Amino acid sequence: MQFVKTAREALLRPLQVVSGIVERRQTLPILANVLVRKEAGRVSFTATDLEIQIQTSAEIGSGVDVLATTVSARKLTDILRALPEAEVTIALAGRKLTLQSGKSRFHLQTLAADEFPTVAQAEFSADFAVAAATLKYLLSMVHFAMAAQDIRYYLNGMLLSVDGGQVRAVATDGHRLALCEVAKDGAETAKVEAIIPRKTILELWRLLPDTEDPVRVQMAASQVKFSFGVIELISKLVEGKFPDYQKVIPANNQKVFAVSRETLMAALSRAAILTTDKFKGVRWVLGGNALKISSTNADQEEAQEELDIDYAGEGLDIGFNVTYLLDVLGNLKSEQVRLALGDALGSALVTMADSERFKYVVMPMRI
Repeated sequence: MQFVKTAREALLRPLQVVSGIVERRQTLPILANVLVRKEAGRVSFTATDLEIQIQTSAEIGSGVDVLATTVSARKLTDILRALPEAEVTIALAGRKLTLQSGKSRFHLQTLAADEFPTVAQAEFSADFAVAAATLKYLLSMVHFAMAAQDIRYYLNGMLLSVDGGQVRAVATDGHRLALCEVAKDGAETAKVEAIIPRKTILELWRLLPDTEDPVRVQMAASQVKFSFGVIELISKLVEGKFPDYQKVIPANNQKVFAVSRETLMAALSRAAILTTDKFKGVRWVLGGNALKISSTNADQEEAQEELDIDYAGEGLDIGFNVTYLLDVLGNLKSEQVRLALGDALGSALVTMADSERFKYVVMPMRI
């Protein structure tokens, strides 16, 4: 029974939206599949890994029947990517799904739709809206500071905090911390916080459009839901208490100077060439209206850079992980960055010269 008839791109687009969360190795075979449900002309696509669920839809249905099945997300997506741009039809006969385009024909195994484990929605206690471009900007400013596989599981994600008219995102891996806040749309909201898993943040960042269209955010004690356009993303939250990030942000660093972001990034990139994978340290010597950057390695090789800056205060000799500095400089878009340093054992604060809404704290390292 034919239930989809459309252009290849119109079918591939929604599949690419949902298939990003499908893992190659699964504990349950059906988790490798995408749930395809047709009601009249509307076809919905749902994928889940039991922690995250993404659903989207498109008006590509054929006929008036109500049909549902599941099929391998990776195989269906790979086939569509490999086909030339042309009309595609999908039919279902028993447990076989048939995809045809021109003289190309594929028969794929399916699993029953009623076996697909959709995520049950919680009772949401917070509900607010943020422009899509604003939320995407917020995620882009902090995502790189999230831990990846830290034993402190609450660091493997991002803290999303809503208080009044502000939305704040915070991420840390224990060595550096990124914080950014933006204004949200609509009425003020009572304070609510949630730790959103790393995978959810990266997937949401990938899907969000650069538009002013609203994103509806609904939060519960154990779940968060993002709705925008025809996309709906539901995710479990990370249980645990996020560190008190306010205590981490240095407030009394007296050694302050501004520098061109691109100039500093270029100098650090050159110095990083002579670091090693095991030791990514670079040395900073500050003083006399100059910032000297150097690095060495086990082969006794050395790189030296010197930048002219407007700084006549006390000198400082301090070391940093160059990757942590390049991550933030590559992510910012401002022409200048402002650095506030304390002593050789204290953390550094990186901000944008023209804005207070972003803060980046990086711990020093012994050189």
